[in-house]
Amino acid sequence: MSAVYILWLRQLKRYLRSRARLLGSLGQPLLFLIALGFGFGPIFEKAGGGNYIQFLAPGIIAMSILFTAIFSGMEIIWDKQFGFLKETLVAPVSRFSIMIGRTLGGATVAVFQGLLVFLIAMLIGFRPDNLVMLPVAFIFIILIALFFTALGTAIASVLEDMQGFHLIMSFLVMPIFFLSGAIFPLANLPRAIEFISTINPLSYGIDGLRWALVNSIHFSLLADFFILTIGVIVLISIGSYLFSKIQI
Repeated sequence: MSAVYILWLRQLKRYLRSRARLLGSLGQPLLFLIALGFGFGPIFEKAGGGNYIQFLAPGIIAMSILFTAIFSGMEIIWDKQFGFLKETLVAPVSRFSIMIGRTLGGATVAVFQGLLVFLIAMLIGFRPDNLVMLPVAFIFIILIALFFTALGTAIASVLEDMQGFHLIMSFLVMPIFFLSGAIFPLANLPRAIEFISTINPLSYGIDGLRWALVNSIHFSLLADFFILTIGVIVLISIGSYLFSKIQI
């Protein structure tokens, strides 16, 4: 447990020390909230969708968690290249503990990022429908963070350098975001897009988060919770196995 705690604390300190990274990671969510929220807001409202800021904010909160979590997991590649990972792996602790510590640290950073974006959304005009449901929203924020940090760790465990990172961003992370219902409703979509959205794990995270914050849901709360929970368990297991196979 001490090794897990130390690695968790190391990830958190690394993030908090980097002010440029902290500010830079808020730029994209802020741009999406302002440009899309106020740009498409009148069109969305005329189409009968209601207040677009209310609809958009949960998706942008999830987006910030997604990117921060993936980046936290992918830091393993940097540690490989600069030798920091080798120093960690030769320590007298199990690789499972190392992986869990890094995953929890990255997820904590992603949760912190999501909460910051939530506060920014509140300043822009977003208002939760029921404050009593905020703990449920927090649970989904944690699940999204754990899921995608574990996914980033699993991917980074099999990549040797940063060249593959751009492929991951272009062909995995961006489609996950744009086809998750973050910026448009999932109802009445073409069948191909609907199918992709249905198998997209972020769709269930945003759906649960949107239900908790604005009382709107597409799937069901139980489906959102169980799919994410099972996904977290599976990805942590896969990530632990792949991490244990890293050659130093």
